[in-house]
Amino acid sequence: METDEAMRVLPFQLQFDKPVASQIKIAEWNPEKDLLAMATEDSKILLHRFNWQRLWTISPGKSVTSLCWRPDGKAIAVGLEDGTITLHDVENGKLLRSLKSHTVAVVCLNWEEDAQPSKNDFGNIPTYEDRTSRFFPPAPRIPQMPGLVSGDTGFTDDSEDSFRELANSSHQRFSILCSGDKDGSICFNIFGIFPIGKINIHKFHVAIPNVDEQGTCHLLNASIYKVALSKDLFHLTVLCSGQLSQEELGGHGMHGLHCLVLDTSIFSKRKDELYQVALQASNIEDLTEVIRESLTVMCLDSSPQEEFLSLLGGARTSPPIHQFLANSLGEAGVKRVSKAVCGAGKELQLIVLNHLQPAAEIIGFRMGELRGLSRWRARFHGIGLDEKLINNATENSGMFLVQVERFMRVLSSVVQQFSNFFNWLLKCIKLLMQEPSDQLPRYNSELVVIFLKFLYDQDPVRQLLEPSEIDHDVDVDLETMQRVRDLVNFGGFSDCNYLRRTLLKEFQLLESSFKEAFLMPFTTISTKILCEDFLPLFPLPSSPTSVFIPMSVSYYKGISQPHQASDHDFIDYVSFQVPNEPFSDIANCIGILRGFMHDMSGIKKGYTSLEAVLLSVPSGYHCVDLSLYKEGQIVLLLNEACTSSDSGEACMMIVRTSDLPFVSVSRSPYLDHWELHQLKDSVFYLQMGNAKVRIIPHSVVAPLAVSASRGVASVYATRKRALVYILEEDEDEVSDTE
Repeated sequence: METDEAMRVLPFQLQFDKPVASQIKIAEWNPEKDLLAMATEDSKILLHRFNWQRLWTISPGKSVTSLCWRPDGKAIAVGLEDGTITLHDVENGKLLRSLKSHTVAVVCLNWEEDAQPSKNDFGNIPTYEDRTSRFFPPAPRIPQMPGLVSGDTGFTDDSEDSFRELANSSHQRFSILCSGDKDGSICFNIFGIFPIGKINIHKFHVAIPNVDEQGTCHLLNASIYKVALSKDLFHLTVLCSGQLSQEELGGHGMHGLHCLVLDTSIFSKRKDELYQVALQASNIEDLTEVIRESLTVMCLDSSPQEEFLSLLGGARTSPPIHQFLANSLGEAGVKRVSKAVCGAGKELQLIVLNHLQPAAEIIGFRMGELRGLSRWRARFHGIGLDEKLINNATENSGMFLVQVERFMRVLSSVVQQFSNFFNWLLKCIKLLMQEPSDQLPRYNSELVVIFLKFLYDQDPVRQLLEPSEIDHDVDVDLETMQRVRDLVNFGGFSDCNYLRRTLLKEFQLLESSFKEAFLMPFTTISTKILCEDFLPLFPLPSSPTSVFIPMSVSYYKGISQPHQASDHDFIDYVSFQVPNEPFSDIANCIGILRGFMHDMSGIKKGYTSLEAVLLSVPSGYHCVDLSLYKEGQIVLLLNEACTSSDSGEACMMIVRTSDLPFVSVSRSPYLDHWELHQLKDSVFYLQMGNAKVRIIPHSVVAPLAVSASRGVASVYATRKRALVYILEEDEDEVSDTE
């Protein structure tokens, strides 16, 4: 009996009431695990288990403006005030990737994966196999800085598998990370790491309801509040503010909150093609970073000649050389010098063999895969995979690999020459040590430095590692250049000047060709994301303030209207708090829209799918925050109306949308017409007795975080306390009011 009672979940059961060090401003439940991520006012991100055990805390260094989980719950995206989006591992909070898609604060994030995998003619879900693992070992890591242990640098440690898992997207379902900033820009990233599109809502074309024409609209001072991609990836719902200006109908509308629907069907229609391109391109970008850091480490390392000159000149040298500076240049000392100096060259060889060369080889293979895809014009030309640009990038990747091979041959030759030099020097010292020391002629170390300096200036290794900013050409004899030109006539490549370029210059050309090739899909997809519908909701003050407006967007499976098209499996719900000032006759209300996503297509077929309802908050309360819950339920967080924000009590209420009297909304041909006025005669009054209610003995503040998978909600009291409630699961249970 005791076990049965413990397993029984009471409706609105208070699970935890815990203090928090700083006020929470953003909170998001993990979609797959019992984890709650929170961003605090002092710019920290906390991750707690359901039992309130803290797993980790990180400080991004800038103010956190948005949070969003990856659909599988293995990574979390963080939007920052400077426009950066960072991805962190759920296990330890370590940084996986940093994206600079925006220039201003990222105010909202939404990460959605494909809920309807496409099927082939045989009814099977096609999967794209990444063939790289068949021919290559695991991709190389970024090399460690010499002399540093793991954890001393920002580079990924070899023991960390999360970065590799993030980059290896072949086993993931197709997903899109959407991000919106306060200046009206929306960015799209496949798998959260590959940029595939960017739009700005300041100017858009939209069909005018009940009129056979297109309207060109401007949103002045546009700012985005919320973005939500539909689960079939066909539409993006955007809640934004701005002053509407419509060219065709003339005049400027009032500043207000608007709801837009963008056509993102390109993501669903071409998801297989986009999946393959993003898989290859994102891995190429990761390997390009490995090459960049490898070259950086190689340039930081001093060459063998420089080490030897520093030794003879008495200058400060690297730790391997500094260890024996106090020793005489006897037989033992020369052996140690030989080992250290030749070891410097061998370190360069190891960096090339273990990091740079494998990365260049895999890049060449992946570019070959993209080259094959680009020739399938019927499928891939439509998403911007340009065959000419891909061919150019493929040739550059091949030329870079040739340069790496050339560098290895030169480096091996130089290491061998120094090995021979020290063997000769050691033999000379052994012969000289057989004679009396007083008979040996005195030597001038400066003359030795001058002699070796001549060899240092002609160093072929240094020539190939010259910084790309320096206009430096490698010296090549005329006979060799003529042989290269003769080879060009046989085909295979068209560049005969690569021998004059340094390794860093070749890498710079490689990066430039990659950016140009991958920019084309980005630009092509951006032009195909169009505004499909526009709905003004309510006016706002012309000078926007930082007042928080509770709002939520969600999609539920199932058709609510019999005349709606059968190919749409999801219906959109948009909920928001209606401000009191412009609508005094419908004060203290919450608006809920549904069916707006497909309304424009419905109007063209002779019906409207847009429905709405106004909920009047119970007397004595006002809405603090709201969230749409699973199965068409809405969770409301209400505060008792009182003079002091820290006093009074609050309540949490669940309302089922199926019980609400939605009414059809007729559309006006004027886009600056506020549609909420026609709902003032059909307001639904919420009562404490006809809803599921839980009284909270504290005044609360936003945010309200609801987990549909776990059935829990977290709220935050004004006195820096976090409260976690288990929501009622059984629809037939009687509401429990405390």
